[in-house]
Amino acid sequence: MRTILTDLRLKALWCYESARWTAVLKVLLTDGTAAMILYRLMQWSRRWRLVPLEMIFNRLNTIFCNCIIGRGADFGPGFVLIHATGIVINGNVRGGRRVYLEHQVTIGAERRQSPVLGSDIFLGAGAKILGSVAIGDGARVGANAVVVHDVPPYATVVGIPARIVRQRKSPHVALDQPESQDRSAESPLFSPAEIDRTEPTTQLE
Repeated sequence: MRTILTDLRLKALWCYESARWTAVLKVLLTDGTAAMILYRLMQWSRRWRLVPLEMIFNRLNTIFCNCIIGRGADFGPGFVLIHATGIVINGNVRGGRRVYLEHQVTIGAERRQSPVLGSDIFLGAGAKILGSVAIGDGARVGANAVVVHDVPPYATVVGIPARIVRQRKSPHVALDQPESQDRSAESPLFSPAEIDRTEPTTQLE
C-alpha cells in the first residue's frame, strides 16, 4: 500500500504539481492510474507466490487498460504511467525508483536479454528500449526514439537509432549516499515543465 501511495503522489506531482490529498484523489481518475495499481497488485501477488491472483491482475491490466506488463517486471517506488495505452514491458525488465512512462512505450527483450533501467528516468511517447541495454540514472528518452545501446546517466537521447543530444551534469545530491541519507522516493529530479521545455522531438529523416 505504501508503494502504491508513493506512485500516486508522484503522479499527482507530475500532473498537478501538488502531492496534497486532493491532487492524489484527482489522479485516481486519470488515464494510466488503474494500470499502475493493477501492476502493483500483480507485483504483491508474485511476492507472496499467489500465482492465480498474479495472473488475474496481469490479464485485467491487458484487457481493461491496454497495458501489457510482464509478471516478472520489477520497478521501485515511483513507477508512474502518465498514459498507459499501448505500453509493453517484458517480464525480465528491472527498473529503479521514479520511472516515468508515456503511452506506446516498449521495453522489450532481444535474444532473451532485457533492459535495465536506473532511477529518475523519463521515457517519451512511443520510445522503444530493446535488448541488453542499460539506461543510466536521470536519463531522458525522447518520443519515438529507438534505444539499442546503453544510455549514460543524465543524458537525453532522441532518434532512430537513439543518439545523445544533451549530457547534463549529475545533481548536487550524490546518488551513492547510504539509504538513510538518500533523497525521498517522492523527490523527482525533474518536473513536467522541465521536460516540455528541454526535450527535442524525434524527427524521421
